[in-house]
Amino acid sequence: MSQPRSQEPDVDCSNLFSDALHRPYFCAHVPLDPYVTNIPARNQIHRLTSLTFEEFTESFTNKPFIISEPTKRWPVFGSWSVKSLLKQYSQVKFRAEAVDWPFDVYVDYMKDNHDESPLYLFDRSFAEKMNIQVADSATAHLYDGTSPDLSATQDGRKVAYWAPSFFGPDLFSVLGSQRPDHRWLIIGPSRSGSTFHKDPNATCAWNAVLTGRKYWIMFPSSSSLPPPPGVFVSADQSEVTSPLSIAEWFLGFHAEARRTEGCIEGICEAGELLYVPAGWYHLVVNLEDSIALTQNFVPRQRLASVLHFLRDKSDQVSGFSKDVQNPYELFLQKLKEQEPEALEEALPKLEKMSKGPKGKWAEITKTTEDASTEGGFSFGFGGDDDEEVP
Repeated sequence: MSQPRSQEPDVDCSNLFSDALHRPYFCAHVPLDPYVTNIPARNQIHRLTSLTFEEFTESFTNKPFIISEPTKRWPVFGSWSVKSLLKQYSQVKFRAEAVDWPFDVYVDYMKDNHDESPLYLFDRSFAEKMNIQVADSATAHLYDGTSPDLSATQDGRKVAYWAPSFFGPDLFSVLGSQRPDHRWLIIGPSRSGSTFHKDPNATCAWNAVLTGRKYWIMFPSSSSLPPPPGVFVSADQSEVTSPLSIAEWFLGFHAEARRTEGCIEGICEAGELLYVPAGWYHLVVNLEDSIALTQNFVPRQRLASVLHFLRDKSDQVSGFSKDVQNPYELFLQKLKEQEPEALEEALPKLEKMSKGPKGKWAEITKTTEDASTEGGFSFGFGGDDDEEVP
């Protein structure tokens, strides 16, 4: 926390020279504009104003995009800000990485920190804590395309937002209350964000910015492609390791990354939503103080990949409660009961995946001792389902 300058000690450092002290200070203050502007045309994330379910299914399931309309119809857009949330939830504790802080404490930190990697509020239980209702995929179509006010309710709670209907049904919804963690409230100051990772359990995701701006840099992933520059992956792909801070990665690897095949970049403005296909590496940094909502989901086209991950990479599965002993068997059973056609379509694809990874990168990682688990920051998010990602 900050304190008045008059209470800070005045230490003469004129004869002190230390890379160990200077480097974190430099990373905490280096301007980010040179890294997030002048994006080459070939790297630009595809931008849309609208999308249909048929278009998503045929052309965009495996392609990141930014879309500008759906979020602006949500009741929370334009009504949520740090100031408005502070009035209602000042004493509610939210998770900020490894700590649980009352919201007013986090806001004080957010307003005046000088950290190399600022703490990021990333809470999975926000809907329950804030007593708001999120429309599920089965009812989202009732709200999409409309502008319901905050008085609209389900089960006595306010409908705050919903997943855009063009994504179609979220097949993890068949698990009901047993589904893994899938939605988060994200709040952070400028320069906060996430270093490179993939989303968990081979799921897809969307991230909607309510206030502020976010820079994204993304890379496709498959058995034939190496990870992004400066990123190291363990042989079983369970650990993704990169430099300790976003600024550190920018300084050392951003220029090379922009020249790397498959690199795409973009800035998601307030009121815009970015889609992250399963298996894509991504780094994101707030360019301003920001509030966002994110959600992981399983579209029908990616069902086989998720089944493959749950079955064959069970040691990397995350987000399920302890009472779920076998996520794969549970998911399979629920699909048989509620989505038999989707399951029937996915099973041949699953059988094909079971034959194992192919490609030059898979051969290299299979036979090369990987040193990526030594140091660095690791999310431990799997998600490479050995499919080629165009």
